[in-house]
Amino acid sequence: MNHIKSIAIKAIATLVLLFVVLGLVYEMPFGDVVFITITLGVLSYLIGDLFILPRTNNTVASISDLVLAFALIYMMSEGLEPTGEWMVPALISSIGVAAFEAFFHKYLSRQMENNSSTPNATGRMNLGTEASEELDPQDNYDK
Repeated sequence: MNHIKSIAIKAIATLVLLFVVLGLVYEMPFGDVVFITITLGVLSYLIGDLFILPRTNNTVASISDLVLAFALIYMMSEGLEPTGEWMVPALISSIGVAAFEAFFHKYLSRQMENNSSTPNATGRMNLGTEASEELDPQDNYDK
């Protein structure tokens, strides 16, 4: 899988979204938006896309990205710009990031399927239970 291409797509989309919401609407400096974008992009790619998505499904990975994005954007915004109220901008931004992530996960899943010739061994396994009519196998040997 081409990680650099995936990270570049994610970084550009996240930067545009965060710049529109945080930079243009809430007047956060561009350098702070870039710093939040880089931090969020790296963490969400490692945690959400490479760890959670292969083991679960798109919905679980998108919800985890929503929670991660909200927590990270809110804490970093408060740390970088302590004079403003950042709860609503963080919520709006994280909803936008999660909406993008839902589509990005579909793209990433297709990329993983195309580049993988063997099935993922760490994925969810569908196991069944075997049942038989013999309750005590020792009874058959006594006769």
